[in-house]
Parts: sequence; structure tokens; C-alpha cells
Amino acid sequence: MAASDFSNLIVAAANTIAAHAEELTGLDQAIGDGDHGLNMKRGFEAVRADAEAIAAKPLPDALKAIGTKLVMTVGGASGPLFGTLFMALGKELPGTPDRAALTAALGRAIEAVAARGKSQPGQKTMLDVLQPVYEALAQGKTGTEIADAADHAADATVPMKALRGRASFLGDRSIGHMDAGARSTALLVRAVAETVEDR
Repeated sequence: MAASDFSNLIVAAANTIAAHAEELTGLDQAIGDGDHGLNMKRGFEAVRADAEAIAAKPLPDALKAIGTKLVMTVGGASGPLFGTLFMALGKELPGTPDRAALTAALGRAIEAVAARGKSQPGQKTMLDVLQPVYEALAQGKTGTEIADAADHAADATVPMKALRGRASFLGDRSIGHMDAGARSTALLVRAVAETVEDR
């Protein structure tokens, strides 16, 4: 991927998070700290500010740089989790990955996020979107189909009872609300998928 294409990916992701920051904050106010939208917007704006420099790096290094930036700027629980996702992808991906390499790297990145958050799919977290995205990628689905799978997976967190994170303290009261981390993950997946398919 050319540096300009990767820079476009960064800008698309940051723009998407910024456009949905209020929605993410509203979701988090229902069952969390209420700061997810603002934190994610701050983190991705910091990444966007360095987009050209990051995109000029080899892909693995660029992803690690994004992860490091998110850890330093997002704050809360989301910073380490989203940072871990990108840093693990950077660690696992070759410089010019094919779908098989991307699928394998995402699988290992999901394991890293699960270990960092001491969580697993089914507990109303971002993992409930990442796992279906991995499966869609492994099945050879198109970018649009993968993005649709991410959206459906985020919707599927609504009836779940939260078992990890601050929302878990609410017990049954967490049921009926979408997980903010799942929603922001789905937003990022669609931003990347649509930008890649538009190339």
C-alpha cells in the first residue's frame, strides 16, 4: 500500500470517529464512564495529525506507531485496548500482506486484546465485533460484507449482559444498550473497508 493510500486510511478513520463522537459518548453514558467518544476522538485526531509521517513508515512500523499514539492519547480502558490491537497487528503483519497474512495477524491481535482486557467474545466488548470481522475475513468476504458483519455484531451487543469493564458493575441493567467499544470498532472497520474498496 502506498503511503498516500495509508494516509487516506488514517484520515478516514479519524473523520469517522470524530463524526460519531457524540453517539459514542451517549452510548458510554448509558453504561460506562461517558468519555469514550471524546477519548477516541482525541486519540484519532492525534494520529491524524501525524498521518503523513506515520504513513511514510513500513506498514508494520506504521501500525505500531498508531498503537503507541492511541495508548498515549486515548486514555481510559480504550487506549490500552485499541493500542494493543494496532501494535499487535504491526508486530504480526509482513510489509506487504495478503489476505491470509492479514487474517492470521488479526487473529493474533484479537488474542492480544483479549489478554490485555482479560476478556473474551460474548462479554459485551470490542471483541464481540473483532471476532466476527476475523471470521468474515477468513471466509473471503468483501470489504462491504465485512463492514456489514461488524455493524451486525455491534448491534448484537445490545441484548448482552456486560461481563467485563465498568458496564459489568451494572449487571442486568447493562442489557438493552450497545457497547460503545463495539460500536467504535465497527465504525473503524467500515471506514477502513470502504476506503480500501474505493482505491
